Amino acid sequence: MTADALAEPTDRVGGGWTTALGLANVAIWVGWYGPLQILLAQQAEDFAPGTGMSKETLLAWVTGAGAVVSLAANPFFGALSDRTTARRGRRTPWIVAGAAGGALSLLLLAGADGLWLMALGWCLVQLTLNAAFAAVTAAVPDRVPRLQRGVVGGWLGAAQILGAVTGTGLATAVGGIAAGYTACAVFVVAGVLPYVFRYRDLRLPATDRPAWSWRSFTRGFWLSPRRYPDFGWAWLTRFLINLSNALVILYLLYYLRDRLHHDDPEQGVLILTAVNAVSLLATVVVGGIWSDRVGRRKPFVHWSGVLMAAATALLAAWQTWPSAIVVAALLGIGLGVFMSVDFALMTDVLPKARDRGKDLGVINVANALPQVAAPALAAPIVTYLGGYRMLYAVAAVIGLAGAVLVGRIRGVD
Repeated sequence: MTADALAEPTDRVGGGWTTALGLANVAIWVGWYGPLQILLAQQAEDFAPGTGMSKETLLAWVTGAGAVVSLAANPFFGALSDRTTARRGRRTPWIVAGAAGGALSLLLLAGADGLWLMALGWCLVQLTLNAAFAAVTAAVPDRVPRLQRGVVGGWLGAAQILGAVTGTGLATAVGGIAAGYTACAVFVVAGVLPYVFRYRDLRLPATDRPAWSWRSFTRGFWLSPRRYPDFGWAWLTRFLINLSNALVILYLLYYLRDRLHHDDPEQGVLILTAVNAVSLLATVVVGGIWSDRVGRRKPFVHWSGVLMAAATALLAAWQTWPSAIVVAALLGIGLGVFMSVDFALMTDVLPKARDRGKDLGVINVANALPQVAAPALAAPIVTYLGGYRMLYAVAAVIGLAGAVLVGRIRGVD
């Protein structure tokens, strides 16, 4: 008899469950974006003298190293959660362990006094928070029926941007690098507690856990695009659009300081993040609801990708502070629709219920891999190949390619 944990869900989830899961998602993104938007850039500026690297290059190396860890961690912990038979369920133990480990890693970053400890701390943050994120993401196909996943994906998308805003706000408002990391660490732990204590996870009986084999475990991470073409095309479209977005935000602090000569670049980052958040929140849930009601996914993903590519091209052509605000708003509109509907599309192309955590982890590689590729592309473009204008032009082309290729997915309307 199929266990509930492996069955296709049919009962709609309530608002309380969605809110608690969304808050846990906010907490994880606070742990990522407080450092990414503000704190790591400030540390890179402090540690760059004497290393022989510019602050841009140092930041690229550290964030790239963390992204490499994320590439492996997300599908690995997703696969482990698929096999977990704990009394608290197969996802909750990893949410708890990942959040606790992430908080400790952020505190390690708070005390970093040089490049190597900074790099180690950020890699540990990526390792631990990806364990929690893999479990949070897999809870959706475990519990949410297909025609509710657009709206739930919308709320999780809203949680992501709220996490980015909250993390950026904490890093900016508390004053100082160490205080910023500490505030983010406290929020990470506090944010997951309502979901952990209030909602019981689905438990996987030991009899339904596959027999252990290193060979089958490692081979399971490869999903052949020939055998699962929709999964392959969906992965590629997400990767390209996320890569475009990563190229836009990676050097945002430096762009405001060095290209636009903004009087207060840290505050400028916070303003642009807030503008992006407001426009994203205006569309992220609405886009998911609309997609659920009409039963279609691809048109929403396609046109939101086109809008984001056009906004990025505008940033390449018109480099002023007012244009940055306009672009932030347009990117938020497009990204809101993309985040909610693309998440639902991804859950629709998962091959097997038994491997939801692992397969979503493989999909989440399309979120992490751009963090590796973006620094490798951005640093030489900014330094040697045309500066920020060329960087944003390249990002626009990449995003447009992702929007076009969504049409190759055949099994989803």
